[in-house]
Amino acid sequence: MKLLATFKHISSKNADYGAAEAYLTFEHDEFTMKPTLDENGRLVPREGYRLATLNCGEEDFAVACLRSNLRYGKNQKREDVKSHHYIISFDPRDGTDNGLTVDKAQSLGEEFCNEHFPGHQAIVCTHPDGHNHSGNIHVHIVINSLRIEAVPLLPYMDRPADTKDGCKHRCTDAAMEYFKSEVMEMCHRENLYQIDLLHGSKNRVTEREYWAQKKGQLALDKENAAREATGQPTKPTKFETDKAKLRRTIRQALSQAGSFDEFASLLLREGVTVKESRGRLSYLTPDRTKPITARKLGDDFDKAAVLALLTQNAHRAAEQTTAIPEYPHTQKERLREEKTAKTAPADNTLQRMVDREAKRAEGKGVGYDRWASLHNLKQMAATHNFLMENELLDLDKLDAAVESSRKALSEARESLRGIEQSISDKKSLRKVVNDYRRTRPTIDAHKKLSGRKAENYRQSHEAEFIIYEAALRQLKVLAPGKKLPATSKLNTEIEALISEKNAAYNTYRTAKAEYEQLATAKRNAEQILHGTPSRQKKHEQER
Repeated sequence: MKLLATFKHISSKNADYGAAEAYLTFEHDEFTMKPTLDENGRLVPREGYRLATLNCGEEDFAVACLRSNLRYGKNQKREDVKSHHYIISFDPRDGTDNGLTVDKAQSLGEEFCNEHFPGHQAIVCTHPDGHNHSGNIHVHIVINSLRIEAVPLLPYMDRPADTKDGCKHRCTDAAMEYFKSEVMEMCHRENLYQIDLLHGSKNRVTEREYWAQKKGQLALDKENAAREATGQPTKPTKFETDKAKLRRTIRQALSQAGSFDEFASLLLREGVTVKESRGRLSYLTPDRTKPITARKLGDDFDKAAVLALLTQNAHRAAEQTTAIPEYPHTQKERLREEKTAKTAPADNTLQRMVDREAKRAEGKGVGYDRWASLHNLKQMAATHNFLMENELLDLDKLDAAVESSRKALSEARESLRGIEQSISDKKSLRKVVNDYRRTRPTIDAHKKLSGRKAENYRQSHEAEFIIYEAALRQLKVLAPGKKLPATSKLNTEIEALISEKNAAYNTYRTAKAEYEQLATAKRNAEQILHGTPSRQKKHEQER
């Protein structure tokens, strides 16, 4: 499963709403989904979870859902979707790198539920770890499919029934796209790790394939353990699904082929037939009668990606030369080069040197001082190699590089903030437009009345009048003299801005990493030459 922030949806036809709460609060077997029992046959509670219910009043989630279903006469058939289960899973690194806690994740989950599933009875539960024990905090949001309150028309809704009480929630493709963009926006806002959820993945692993791999691996491990106990040779230790094997076969063929015909020929040797239909590729394995489309395997296997890689292979083959080195290395020289390569510190090991005198003044002991001495020697070598590789041995040139990197980081930060502000403005405009259109029929109906009827009508719809007048004032500021924009157009513009923000965010992270590395190298170089953390401070003292 992906480790970065992800979002998925599961619909359930189970009429027992209490089963959802039991799954969230008690441990379950990851394969059979049955509750885990202790030695006394009792349920084992989960540890460290947070739980909250929304729109349930004083009642239990299951009881509140059943009452609502009976009141509106919905969810009474076996085939009815009774509930929707959404899961927001955060990156395991968010806890250590970005300060994400279970309480904060629970707060984000409740905020997400209130904003995107208003009018639904819901249960929000946050777990501190996943079944794979990777340490990823994740939030479960389970909502009753029935809506008990009328709500405004939200961006992912496309018909009037989606706003009415007594109607049911629909998780359409458009809704999932919207929810994913909102999860990405939330991760950006909270400075959490995330991936681009809107543009697919290189390897598209479905929930079904994931669990097939897990179950197959467990069975293989048991079989190998039994073979080892009887002294028999074991099988390969890693289990692969049929799709995983097909991906490996395709990648192997792509690494060798320089044209599509050669690619198809290499696959055919392995028993795989590649076909093209309507501009899309599909792959047929010997054990199947129906081909597997590239879309089900991942973005790396569609026509555009395959042709791009084949073109790249062809260009690389044309540029390769067979020139023989003029002075062949002896065995001794080759071993010396290998040893140098192994002992040379990598770029990513560059760290700040320790001010040993300051640490001694703080009361650090001999052991720490000995470690700091060795650490400083390693960082001196790493700093020298970094500066030499980047031709920055001249401190003035290094100062210029640090300043240039700082400006690039500042520009990337300002660009990111500008896009974030544009997204915020667009969302504000979208909300105002929705409020205006939702309340306009009430205003038009009031204009047709007069006298006492008009006064009574306004009093009974005072809330709509207040919202309408506020929206009208905001429209004069946000879109003065312009035609009222369509909600669908605003949604498209917001999604485009979010995609633009993803690219800007990645640029910002790269610029930040580059600046931090250069700043560390500069500080280390100044400490090596002057014995002080900052050459600038020394100059200021000399003045």
